[in-house]
Amino acid sequence: MHLENIVIDAVDPHRLGGFWRQLLDAEPLSDGPEGFEMRVHLDLGNGPEPGAFLDVCLQPVRVPPTEPLRLHLDLLGGPGQAEVVERALALGARHLDIGQGDVPWVVLGDVEGNPFCVMEERAAYRGTGPIAALPLDSADPARDREFWSWLTGWTPVDGVADASLRHPSRRGPLLEMCAEPAPKRAADGKNRMHLDVRLGAGEDADAIAAGIVARGGAELRPGWGDLPWRVFTDPSGNEFCVLPAPSGA
Repeated sequence: MHLENIVIDAVDPHRLGGFWRQLLDAEPLSDGPEGFEMRVHLDLGNGPEPGAFLDVCLQPVRVPPTEPLRLHLDLLGGPGQAEVVERALALGARHLDIGQGDVPWVVLGDVEGNPFCVMEERAAYRGTGPIAALPLDSADPARDREFWSWLTGWTPVDGVADASLRHPSRRGPLLEMCAEPAPKRAADGKNRMHLDVRLGAGEDADAIAAGIVARGGAELRPGWGDLPWRVFTDPSGNEFCVLPAPSGA
């Protein structure tokens, strides 16, 4: 398995997708009624391979999401932090106050109000590419680090969050588990941003589902019809999807 997609709910996928494509300097893949998709290539140092990219997918929703984000994007800023902020503002972002106080990073909202951060210089973010980190709310960071490491093949690294993972090449963004007071409840509603994991050749979807449940996750059955992917939650209640192996794999 490997981590493949960052999926964002959008009232206007074309508009939001255009914003993120330009800000991330991503390769456009599709733009139509089913959404907008782009690819962020990751320099893993050893050429193309599964997991050498992340696709950012904007999927259409009718109602603007209002729930607090449990997953968001931290963009690489470093010495060029001010330039990244100015570029984001020129594309339609705005400054946000979410109670962050006096911090060295800059909190912005994209063109649909989704918060994201432009980070200051941090040694942990060297070689990440435009996305420095994917901070994810976690009721138990150590437990969830083990869960996501098994799920993605990413390995523990030192970072600034309570627990962090990264591709074994030590390139690309960090997946950061950030402590929260309690796990997500079903009443909190569907999160507007989630991750997708892709099965590898020969991997059995039912065996993977059993492994997810055995490690504290759960399978959801949202009643969306016959879909090629399956929907789960991690032990802290964060939704994610498991996609089938690529055709011909």
